[in-house]
Amino acid sequence: MTGKMKVARMVGIRDMRMEQEDIPTIEDDEVLVKIEYVGICGSDVHYYEYGRIGDHVVDKPLILGHECAGTVVEIGKNVSSHKIGDRVALEPGRTCGKCWYCKTGRYNLCRDVVFMATPPVDGAFAEYVAYPADMAFKLPDNVSTMEGALVEPLAVGIHAANQADVRLGQSVAVLGAGCIGLMAFKAVKAMGAGDVYMTDTIDSRLQFAAKYGAEVFNPRNEDVVASILRLTNDEGSDIVIETAGAIPSTRQTIDIVRRGGTIVLVGLVPDGEVSLNVARLIDKEIQIKTVFRYRNIYPSAIKAIADGKIDVKSMVTHTFDFDEVKEAFDYVVNNKSEVIKAVIKMG
Repeated sequence: MTGKMKVARMVGIRDMRMEQEDIPTIEDDEVLVKIEYVGICGSDVHYYEYGRIGDHVVDKPLILGHECAGTVVEIGKNVSSHKIGDRVALEPGRTCGKCWYCKTGRYNLCRDVVFMATPPVDGAFAEYVAYPADMAFKLPDNVSTMEGALVEPLAVGIHAANQADVRLGQSVAVLGAGCIGLMAFKAVKAMGAGDVYMTDTIDSRLQFAAKYGAEVFNPRNEDVVASILRLTNDEGSDIVIETAGAIPSTRQTIDIVRRGGTIVLVGLVPDGEVSLNVARLIDKEIQIKTVFRYRNIYPSAIKAIADGKIDVKSMVTHTFDFDEVKEAFDYVVNNKSEVIKAVIKMG
């Protein structure tokens, strides 16, 4: 396919512009996807607002967006797995496939990963994306491309639940009720968790979580550690998943988890470092695991949505058209307490 397409390119802090560029040419093992929905991730917002995340700096114009889905409009000559008209969700990390991490199935740890919308790699706020066919996962008829775009944040939540090794009936505390925290909540419930406790400093998020059955607590109003201990007969929660990336809640994980329990760290604290009470960790023989993106999850996440085990549509609180993408980012930056998940409708 030849011609021009629209892209939304970040050219500076809080500065995004619509531009025209050539529709990409696909390689033999790629498909060309007409992008239909792109979710606005917290990392996109952070790049837009601050121009960097840790060592990743936006030092030249960049197309943001990595939560995406659309329809295949062209296939490479070596592609037999897809056909024109297939609706797909794109897993945004392309790995080398050759290193020890890739060969042992832990490809999310590949040192040579190329990840959408991580400088200097362009993302999905473009009308068309050329992408490896083996990372374009087909959507069943009953899963929309909007839901397909939400497979990416759901994959993070499922990976957190997998790291926790959730068992039937276990209690889980999820600290942080933003999009990833809520996805983790939905994942652990789908895996059979019993009571789930959620904390956040924003009441609207807690109200959202409460609608789906979580016990909710706001640390601005109460001692969340004492409240969760009271509800667990002073034992603590079997599993604690930290998604807020806040220093106080990261430290609280030790006090909330039961002896012999598991802590899963998902959120990244602002400066990357936080002091923890190691004596308490050892005394309680706590297992700590961490989450870096996800691996081998897209097929099961898509099936969970298709089978009705996990609802992601309800996560979308705001929808914008592609021509409104800058306004959408500005809205999310200025109204973080109101937004669970904002998506851009590209068509």
